[in-house]
Amino acid sequence: MNPAEVVQSALPLTSSDLSIFTLFWQAHFVVKAVMLGLLISSIWVWAIVVDKTLLYARSTKAMNNFETSFWSGQSLEELYRSLSTTEPQGLGAVFVAAMREWKRSFETQSRTFAGLQVRIEKVMNVTIAREIERLERRLLVLATVGSAGPFVGLFGTVWGIMTSFQSIAASKNTSLAVVAPGIAEALFATAIGLVAAIPATIFYNTFVSDVNKQAQRLDAFADEFSAILSRQIDERG
Repeated sequence: MNPAEVVQSALPLTSSDLSIFTLFWQAHFVVKAVMLGLLISSIWVWAIVVDKTLLYARSTKAMNNFETSFWSGQSLEELYRSLSTTEPQGLGAVFVAAMREWKRSFETQSRTFAGLQVRIEKVMNVTIAREIERLERRLLVLATVGSAGPFVGLFGTVWGIMTSFQSIAASKNTSLAVVAPGIAEALFATAIGLVAAIPATIFYNTFVSDVNKQAQRLDAFADEFSAILSRQIDERG
């Protein structure tokens, strides 16, 4: 085998063939696995981003609509009847849970109100915890991809560079034209890792902020509604 054939077999890429497809296709199978994993993670991240963006928009709209109905002067019984036939979320879910506990207490023949306020606050807290859990679902995926993505890409890069050095040693040629394609192939894994990690980190921070804002609205409404029911308990006591 002549020296030209040795170089060709050792370095499958040439400096004139650095397309993205070729960088992937000619990479070591370990680097390919890293790239595919990061690509799938990136697609998963964007799917979660779209889903959460729509979810938080719907949740905010539902909260605004509920607050408008709640403070419009409509009776609590009418509002409860209209919401209890559906599956309310957000503020509506907290309201229905509290009203259901309220009505259960009055449906029993006992006329004592001892502990009613505590029970109402507990069911509202449990409902708020469930709503926050629903809003936070799959955010851990974004945090994981955002923190681990660059390191996974770096692992692919290190492995690719090791393979490139082995090819350089086999070719006995350290010119830039020979070194550059292998290095570009290796660095491509890091680039994909950053493409997956940067949006994941940005949207994770954004979504956590959105969840905190909605959690504050849930807590504030629970305090206000608890005060309203407490006044009614005192009037009936």
